[in-house]
Amino acid sequence: MRTVTLLSVLLLNVHLALSAPKGVTASLKAKWNMTPFLLETSEFVAEDGNEKFWQFVDTVKELTIYKQGESVRTYYNLVLKKAGQFLTDLQINLLKFALSLRSYSPAVHASQQIASDEPPPEACPAFVSVHGQYSCSTKDIKKLLKAAAGRPGPFLYKTDHRYPGINKTDVPLVILYAEIGTKKFSSFHKVLSEKAEAGALIYVLRHFVAEPKPQRMLLSGYGVELAIKSTEYKAVDDTKVKDSKTVTNAEDEDNDEVQGFFFGTLKKSHPELEEQLVELRKHLLESTNDLAPLKVWELQDLSFQAAARITSVPKYDGLKLMRDLSQNFPSKARSLTRVAVKQEMRKEIEENQKHLSETIGVHPGDGVLFINGLHIDLDVHNPFSILDILRGEAMVLEGLHNLGIKGEDQAKLLRLPVNHVDDSYALDIRDPAIMWINDIENDPLYRNWPTGVQELLRATFPGVIRQIRRNFFNLVLFLDPVQEESIELVKLAELFYRHKIPLRIGFVFAVTTKDEIDGFSDAGVAFYRLLNYIADEYDSSQALLSMVSMYNKVGVGETLTIDTVTDYLKRKFPKANAERILGIESEYDDKRKEGTQFYKKSGLGALPLALFNGVPLSSEEMDPDELETIILQRIMDNTNVFQRAVFMGQLTEGTDVVDYLMEQGNVVPRMNHLILTTDRSYLDFTASPVADDWEDTTMFSYLDSRDKTAVMAKKMKYFTNSDEDGMSGMSIWIAGDFEKSSARTLLLNSLKHMKASPGVRVGVIDNPSSKPSEDNTVLFRALWASLLTQKNKAAADFVQKLLKEESIQLLQQGAKMKDLLLKGMDEDAFEKKFNTLEVDFIRSQQLFCREVLKLTPGQRAVVGNGRVLGLLEEQEEFTLEDFHLLEKITLSGSARNVKAKVKQMGMKAKQASDLVMKVDALLTATPKGEARRDVHFIKDSHSVLRLSPRENEVFYDVVAIVDPLTREAQKMSPLLIVLSQVVNVRLQVFMNCRAKLSEMPLKSFYRFVLDSDVNFLGNDTVSAGPVARFMDLPESPLLTLNMITPESWIVQAVRSPHDLDNIHLQEVSGVVAAEYELEHLLLEGHCFDLSTGQPPRGLQFTLGMSRDPLMYDTIVMANLGYFQLKANPGAWTLRLRKGRSEDIYQILTHDGTDSPSDAGDVIIVLNSFHSKIIKVRVQKKAEKINEDLLSEASESKGLWDSIASITGGSKKHEGEQKKDDVLNIFSVASGHLYERFLRIMMLSVLRHTKTPVKFWFLKNYLSPSFKETIAHMAESYSFQYELVQYKWPRWLHQQTEKQRLIWGYKILFLDVLFPLAVDKIIFVDADQIVRADLKELRDLDLEGAPYGYTPFCDSRREMEGYRFWKTGYWASHLGHRKYHISALYVVDLKKFRKIAAGDRLRGQYQALSQDPNSLSNLDQDLPNNMIHQVAIKSLPQDWLWCETWCDNTSKATAKTIDLCNNPKTKEPKLRAAARIVPEWVEYDNEIKQLLGRVQGQEDTTAKRQTASGSQEKKDNKRDEL
Repeated sequence: MRTVTLLSVLLLNVHLALSAPKGVTASLKAKWNMTPFLLETSEFVAEDGNEKFWQFVDTVKELTIYKQGESVRTYYNLVLKKAGQFLTDLQINLLKFALSLRSYSPAVHASQQIASDEPPPEACPAFVSVHGQYSCSTKDIKKLLKAAAGRPGPFLYKTDHRYPGINKTDVPLVILYAEIGTKKFSSFHKVLSEKAEAGALIYVLRHFVAEPKPQRMLLSGYGVELAIKSTEYKAVDDTKVKDSKTVTNAEDEDNDEVQGFFFGTLKKSHPELEEQLVELRKHLLESTNDLAPLKVWELQDLSFQAAARITSVPKYDGLKLMRDLSQNFPSKARSLTRVAVKQEMRKEIEENQKHLSETIGVHPGDGVLFINGLHIDLDVHNPFSILDILRGEAMVLEGLHNLGIKGEDQAKLLRLPVNHVDDSYALDIRDPAIMWINDIENDPLYRNWPTGVQELLRATFPGVIRQIRRNFFNLVLFLDPVQEESIELVKLAELFYRHKIPLRIGFVFAVTTKDEIDGFSDAGVAFYRLLNYIADEYDSSQALLSMVSMYNKVGVGETLTIDTVTDYLKRKFPKANAERILGIESEYDDKRKEGTQFYKKSGLGALPLALFNGVPLSSEEMDPDELETIILQRIMDNTNVFQRAVFMGQLTEGTDVVDYLMEQGNVVPRMNHLILTTDRSYLDFTASPVADDWEDTTMFSYLDSRDKTAVMAKKMKYFTNSDEDGMSGMSIWIAGDFEKSSARTLLLNSLKHMKASPGVRVGVIDNPSSKPSEDNTVLFRALWASLLTQKNKAAADFVQKLLKEESIQLLQQGAKMKDLLLKGMDEDAFEKKFNTLEVDFIRSQQLFCREVLKLTPGQRAVVGNGRVLGLLEEQEEFTLEDFHLLEKITLSGSARNVKAKVKQMGMKAKQASDLVMKVDALLTATPKGEARRDVHFIKDSHSVLRLSPRENEVFYDVVAIVDPLTREAQKMSPLLIVLSQVVNVRLQVFMNCRAKLSEMPLKSFYRFVLDSDVNFLGNDTVSAGPVARFMDLPESPLLTLNMITPESWIVQAVRSPHDLDNIHLQEVSGVVAAEYELEHLLLEGHCFDLSTGQPPRGLQFTLGMSRDPLMYDTIVMANLGYFQLKANPGAWTLRLRKGRSEDIYQILTHDGTDSPSDAGDVIIVLNSFHSKIIKVRVQKKAEKINEDLLSEASESKGLWDSIASITGGSKKHEGEQKKDDVLNIFSVASGHLYERFLRIMMLSVLRHTKTPVKFWFLKNYLSPSFKETIAHMAESYSFQYELVQYKWPRWLHQQTEKQRLIWGYKILFLDVLFPLAVDKIIFVDADQIVRADLKELRDLDLEGAPYGYTPFCDSRREMEGYRFWKTGYWASHLGHRKYHISALYVVDLKKFRKIAAGDRLRGQYQALSQDPNSLSNLDQDLPNNMIHQVAIKSLPQDWLWCETWCDNTSKATAKTIDLCNNPKTKEPKLRAAARIVPEWVEYDNEIKQLLGRVQGQEDTTAKRQTASGSQEKKDNKRDEL
C-alpha cells in the first residue's frame, strides 16, 4: 500500500504532457541487394563438406514454392528444419547466428557478381554456361556438350560447388547459374546430376537470383560510438536542419534501474500506470543525466564501484548491467560514486591481478577474452571471425562429447599441447658412418676461440658470424664420389674450412657395398679407400685437401675415374703400397658399407644431399652457386635460436651442443615423405551409428563415411602388446589383399614392430583384389578366426608363421590350415570358427576401403591412430623403421599426452585404447591454431561473475578479464550476452579494475550491433534489421558519431539531414537518424621485388572484372610494401597498371589469391566479410633492370581514373590540356560547420585565379549533404573535383579520437592518396580565406625540399605566453629553425615520393604515437619533429596570416587568412569569421543562395517521385527472403 501511495505522489509531481522521445539511431546497409536465406544456408552447410552441400541441395530443390503460401517466419523455420537434417542442434544455433549476421551473404553475392560478368542471357531465370556458350533450356545441353570439345574450359574458383561425380578431366565442364529451390533449378539439376554421375560432364553450381529483391540488407557486427566533444571553442553550424520523423522502439528497459526504482518490476505490478511510469522514468533520467564534472576524489574508485554494483545483482543480470554501465557511462557515473566497495572484493581482485600478471601477462585494466583457452584479440577479431572460431571449436567439442568425454575431462583434453606438423624435420647426425673432417671443439685450429655459450649473447655488428669453440653448426654431405655434382660441393666444403667458418663438416659416401669390388675396378671405392688411408696416416683435413686436388684434375663435364685416383696416389704418396690401400685385401675399407646403409636407412632422396644440423636441404638449395649463401643464412638464423636457448637457460656451459640439437622434437630416425608430409588426412571416429553391424553388407553400404568408420572401429580386433597399464597409445590398421606378398610383408613388419614396442596394437582390414569369396580370403579368415578364438600371444605367433612364404607354399601344395597351428592353441575353437566364417563382413571391409580410405581393390594402406597413409604403390615399401617413425611422430604429436589423460579416467584397457585412438585422431586433425591457455583465478567469490552451462550438452569455456569501465567492456559485454544466447557457455568474467583513476575512464556512449538470431515482427515479417539505438541521452553535451567497423570495411554516411559530427540534442526535436552504407570491402596486400627483396615504391596496381578491367587502382608504399584496393564481393583480377608499372615490372608469384601462384593474371575472390590480405612478388623485366619507376619520365595523366574514381564538375577540356595548367587543391572537413567553411574557401580560391582548379577532398568524413551538393557547385563555378579515400592501415598505430584521425589523414598518406600524374598539391585548411592566386604558391621554388610550410607569426606580442614552441622540447629540437603551421602547405609530390618522405613520416609517427602524450597536434608536430630528416621550405610570412599570432599591420599584405583558435579569448569560429574577414559574409550568402536553389529543385523532384512511388509499396511482405 505504501508503495502505491508513494508512487501516486511522485507521479503527481511529474508533468503528464507526453513529449516526443529524443535520441540517435545509426544503421548500416550492404551495398548489394538482399540475398535469400536459403542460399546463405546452403553456403553454411557447404562448409561441412561438399557431400553435405549436395545432399542439402537435393532436399530443398523446390522449396521456394512454400514461399507463396506461408508467412516469412514459417518459411524461415522450414529452411532451418531442412538444414537440421544435416546439422546438429549446436550447428543450427550457429546457423541462426550466421543468418542474423548475414555472414554468408557475400559468398552468395560473389556468385551473383560472377554470373553478371558472364553476362546472363536475357530474361533467363537460370542458365548453363558450357565453355563460353549459354542456354536457358535443358533441351540444348546435348547440343552444347557436343560443340564444347574444341574450346577451352572456364576458370574454376576454389569456392565453387562441384558435383561429386566420376573424376574425369577430359569431359566438358558445365556451370549452372541458378537459384536453389526454384523449379527451373530443379529441372536443370536433374539432367546435370545424372550426366555427372555417368561421367559425361563435370557439373558446377553457382548461385544466381534472376530477379534480386531491391531492398538492401541491414548489417550487424559493428560498434557505434557517440563521443562527447570538447566545447572549448564553439564549432557548431547555426544553419537549421529539418528534423527527421523517425520513430524508434524504446530500449530494453526490462530491468532498468533509475535512482533506486526498478521500472520493469513496477510496470508488471502496476500495468494501469504504464504511461505515467514512462514519464516518471524520463523525469528521473533527466535529473540524473546531469553531466556536471566529478571531483577527483569521486573519480578514484569508480572502476571498483562499478564492479561492486555488477557483482551485487543476480548473475544473469550482471552482464546486462555491465553493458548498461559501460555503454552509458557518462550518465551513470554520478550514481556509481555512492556505491560502497567491500574490502574482501578489493583484496581478492588484487590477488587475482598479481596471479594473472605473473601467469599470462595481463595487467590491471586490460581486457582479454578466451574461448576454450584460445585468446580472442578483440582488436583483430570481429563477430564474423568469432563465428568461424565457434564453428571450428564445435567440431572438436561435439567430437569429444560424442566420444563420451564431458566436463573437466573435455577442458583437459582440449588444452593438451598438440605438436602439429613441422616442415623442418631433422635426421639424427650422431651416426658413426659419418666421416667428420673437422671438430670445432677439439681441433687445435680453433684453440684461440672462446668456448662459453654465453658468448652468443655478446653484442656484435649485424651479419657477423660469431667464432665460438662449440659444434653449433654441422653440415653433412651425402655424396657419390663419381657423380659430377659432387665436385663443386666438395670444393665449397673446403672453402668453408679454409676460411675458418665455424662449421663442422662431415661426409657420407654412398659407394657400392659388394665385397668383391675393389679400388681397381670402381672409382668410388678407390676414392673412399684412399681418403681413409690419408685420414688414418695423416689427418682428416689433409683428406679434404686431397679430395679437392683429385677433383681439380677432373675436366668440365667429366667424372672421377680410377686413373685419377691411382695417379694421385703415386704422385703424392710414392712410398705407399697401392695394392694394400686399394686392393681386395685393403685395410682402409672401414665403414664403407655403413655409409651406404646409413644413406639407405635415412630414407633421403636422390644424391647429392646435404643436412644442416640434421635438416635436409631441398634440391633447389643444393645448387652450388646458391648453397654458400644458404648455409651462411642458416648459420645466422640458427644463431638466433641458440641465443634464445642460452637466454632461457635451456643451453648451458655443460651441455653437449650436438646432443642438445638431436634431442629436439623435430629429430626423427628416418625420413619418409609419406609419414612426414604436412598434408595429412584423418578418419572421423566421432559418429554413433544406429546400426553397428558389418555382417549385413547392404545395410552397411547405406551408412555415410563417419558411420562406416565408427562401425569399423567398434568391430575391429587387435594383436596387442600392451603397456604395463594394459593400454595401447598407438593403434595401427593394416589394409590390403593378404593373398598378395606385398600386403603380407606390410603386416609382418607391423607385427614385428608391435612385438618390439609396448603400447602398440595392430588391427587388420581385408581389401581383396576382386569380389570377396571363400577362395580369395583364406588367409584373412584364418587370421580373423585366430583373433576371435586365441589368446593374444598365440594369435600373433600363429599369424606371423602363417604370413611367411614357406607357409604359403605349403598351403598351395595342399596342406590344411590346421597343419600350421602352433602348440598351445585352442585347435577346436579355431577349426570351428574358421570353417563357419562367412565373407559378408569382408565385403563390408572392402567397401570401407573403397569409400572411406579411397583405395582401389587390392591396394594397401596403413592407418595410424586414424591417420590414413594410403595408396601404397605395389613396389613401395613400408619398412620396420617406417613403423618406428610413424609411432614416434604419432606419440609426440598428441597421442602420448592423450593416453596419460585417458589413463586418469579409469576405464577398461580395450575401451581406453579405443578412446586414445579416437581422441588423438580428432585433436590432431583440427587445424593448428595458437596454443590454448589455462586461465584460472586464485579466488572467485567476490570478483568473478559466473554462469554455469546447461547439463549434458556441449559447452564452450569462456573466460573474460575486463575492467567494467573501459572501451573493451563496451564491446565485450554485448558480445558475451549474444554468445551466451547462441551457444551453451561456462562463463567466468573477472572484474579487472584499475585503482586510483585520475580522469573519466570513458567519455562516450556506445552500442554494439549484434543479434543472436533473425528478428521477426508481430505479423511474422522480418524486422527492418539491426540498428544502434541511443535513447535517454543527456541533452546538454555535444556529441560526435563514430562507426567502429571490422578492419576491412569502408563505410560512408549516405543519409542524415543532421550534422553527425556535432549532435546537440537540445536543438533537435525527435530522433537523429544516421544511415550508413558498407561501400567497399578492402583488399589489402604486400608487394616485394624478388631481386632486391625491397618493396617497389610507386608501383601501381589496378583491380577490375573481366568486363571492366580498371575499376580501382592504388600505389605500393615502402612501409611493408603495403597497398590497398577497394572492392566488393565477386571475382576480381589484379594487374600491373598499363604504363610504366607494366613496362618495367612483371608479376612472378602471389599468395593468398585464388589463381595458381605462378599465373600471370592474379584472380582474387572476395566472398566474406573477413579481411583479405595477399602477397605479390614482382621482378623487373631483364631489359628494364636499370629503370626507376619514380624517375622524371612523365606518366600521362589520362591513365589515372583516380584512387576513388568519383569525378565530377565540368567536362575535361577538349584536346590535350597541359598537365601543369591545373591547380590541385587538397582539403579535409568534418561536420556541417567546417563544410560551410570549406565551400567558402573554395569560392575564395576560384575568385583569385584564372587557372583551372581541381579540388581533392578526403571522402572518409564528408557528410551526405556535402557529397550531394558538391556536383551542383562544381557545375555553377566550373571546377573539377575528386573524392579520395584511404583506409587507415591496420599495422599503423590507430587513433581513437576522430579529430586526431583527420589530422593523421592530412599528413600520413600524401604519397598514396593522389595519382602519380599530380606533380604538386596545395593543402588549404577548410577555415581559410584565400586572397591571392595560389598558382604563385604552386610555382614557388622549394629549393629541393619536398614541401613548404609557413612559420608561425611572432608579431602579436601579447600572445607570447602561448607560444609553446619557444620553450622546452621544441626550442631545443628546432635549434635555429622555425616551428611551422599546418593550415597551408605545398607539396612537391615527385620529390616527396623520391625521398620516401611518406614512409619516413609514417615510421616516425609509428614510433612516437605509442606515447599518448606525444604529437598533441599530430598534423603539425610530425613534420616539425622530422625537420632534420625531411626538410621544410619556410614560405614567406604573408602566405598565412592569422589574428591570434600576427599583428594587425601585417593583415594588409596577407595572401590567405586562417581562422586559428584563440587560446586567450576562445571566440567561436563563426563570430570570428564575420568580424575578421569582411568578404566572408558575402561569400557565405552567395553559397546559401546556391544551396537554396538546389534544395528547391530536389524538393520538386521528390514530390513527383512520392506520387508515383506510393503504388509500389503494396506487397513486399515476402521480399526479405
